[in-house]
Amino acid sequence: MCQWTTDSQRFILEHFDMICGSPSYIYSFALPISPSSSWLHQYYSAEFSQEIKVVKGVSAGWGACFRTVPFDDMLDVLTCWKDAVAVSLHSGCIVILNAITGIQMAILPGHTDSVESLVFSPDGTSLVSGSRDNTIKLWDMQTGGVVRTFQGHTFWVESVSISADCTTIASGSHDGTIQLWNIQTGECHHIEQQDWVDCVCFSPLDPKHLISASGGKICWWDIDGQRIVSKYDSYDSLDGYDIAFSLDGTRFVAWNKSVVVVQSPDSKAIVAKFSMPNLNIRYCCVSPDNRLIAVAAGSTAYIWDITSSDPHLLETFIGHTHIIYSLVFFSPSSLISTSWDKSVRFWQIGASSTDPVPASPKSTSLALAPVKSITLQAKDGIAISSHSDGVVRIWDISTGSCNASFQTQAKDPQLMDTCLTDGRLVSVWCTDKKICIWDTEKGELLRIIDIPDYINDLRISGDGSIVFCLHGLTIQAWSLWTGKVAEKVELSSAYIGSCLTINSLGVWMHPGAILGWDFGTIGSSPVELSYTSQNRPRLDFIGGIRIHKSPLPGIQDTVTKKVVLQLPSRLVNCSDAQWDGQYLVVGYDSGEVLILECNHVLD
Repeated sequence: MCQWTTDSQRFILEHFDMICGSPSYIYSFALPISPSSSWLHQYYSAEFSQEIKVVKGVSAGWGACFRTVPFDDMLDVLTCWKDAVAVSLHSGCIVILNAITGIQMAILPGHTDSVESLVFSPDGTSLVSGSRDNTIKLWDMQTGGVVRTFQGHTFWVESVSISADCTTIASGSHDGTIQLWNIQTGECHHIEQQDWVDCVCFSPLDPKHLISASGGKICWWDIDGQRIVSKYDSYDSLDGYDIAFSLDGTRFVAWNKSVVVVQSPDSKAIVAKFSMPNLNIRYCCVSPDNRLIAVAAGSTAYIWDITSSDPHLLETFIGHTHIIYSLVFFSPSSLISTSWDKSVRFWQIGASSTDPVPASPKSTSLALAPVKSITLQAKDGIAISSHSDGVVRIWDISTGSCNASFQTQAKDPQLMDTCLTDGRLVSVWCTDKKICIWDTEKGELLRIIDIPDYINDLRISGDGSIVFCLHGLTIQAWSLWTGKVAEKVELSSAYIGSCLTINSLGVWMHPGAILGWDFGTIGSSPVELSYTSQNRPRLDFIGGIRIHKSPLPGIQDTVTKKVVLQLPSRLVNCSDAQWDGQYLVVGYDSGEVLILECNHVLD
């Protein structure tokens, strides 16, 4: 019963959107791609054995990320109170989500520019927001309306805080002032600073005291705007870039770009101190039980255990594809993060995860480099993954085993593709306005092709004879063996940023609709293909231009637009995939490869 309850909760949360779309997806899609070691998968395996077979990729337990909520806009800050999560969109709107399911509960429009700071009142009845439109708004959480708008800053508001007795709002701005606002009257008291203010926080224990970070210095103030020197002068030496209190006010954390310091506000004793060199720490928060510190650096979140005198890294959460802008503990064992990749992610601390993680916070490189491209060659029984570190791996699509691994000279290529042709494995990649062609059998660079500008996509034809390149408004084809231009197609501006799909010598553009050309033999003129051509792939990826930009990757029929399969996001975002009607092979930014045998997906 315990296994059933635990698995069912994770299962519902991870596949929430799919299940809401159609409950029948539980058996046809959700259960097959759930971890094979989970109780649910094993119990119901007979129900879906003829639908989808997981050859490789989802063999271990549930990952750390159990819910991803996508948005159409970049996300900035977030805050939570009990079951409510407030998230600010870059447009200035504030969205209220359920902290468990991620369901959107309300939208609070009002700000005309992005919101830089959000905080709930201690009783949860109000929400305070500070924006780049230079205003502060107090929201009633019962009605969703604005109670009062505070105006007075001459530059954007970077930070807001509300006192423990809910009588005063403090705001810090890049105009170099801290302003204290009386919530009832709207009256304002100024505290002048010499540098712009990065952060202001009221003490959760004392409504008459607040703390600020400005110009790298930390200062304590009383409610009248007088600086408190005698008791807290040692904080000046912290050189903190930003600051935060624990929920109960017994812990105070200050951080700069690489060092985190946790202190007791009363005794000033250092509870914990650790450094993360070579990383740019953007945000920190303290768990409700004061045992953990969550640190956001780049697109990765790090969980530190501070229960001992020697803090240690507990977990690393990899999944966001852009910088994490804000994060908050929802409970002692769960974390919520926002990112400029337009998603909110919900993380389970202590969950077993198969995602490769950095062995040390000094490096964010993955154990497996991200997949740059996938090539499915079902007739040969293989799939080929090309990775950003130049490694090429050959996978058996019937067993999921890696048969061979090769190292090319590619180092963090912009684009990369590989195919097996006439028994020779050939890789192409793009870097510094050059296309490089590598013969893996000989272990040498065959040739270098100069290209005129930035490339949007790069693919090898199905028969391995042509390299197709999309750059600007041109599709250009080169002979793989001679390096000479074979054909060129000029496009309209509607195709900027599109991507290529290759099937034999057919090329398809994906700007939302499908348009294709049959290049035929080298030297022939391209001919526009019919939309109903039987040679074109039936499937395209949700998210359009690049699959890894979609926080909820999936597959839809390009004719009906129906979602036919949602891919697991716990393996980290998809970077490329191939489909031939029977096998689906997906490459992830984590470096992992997922192989599914799907015979009845379109039935």
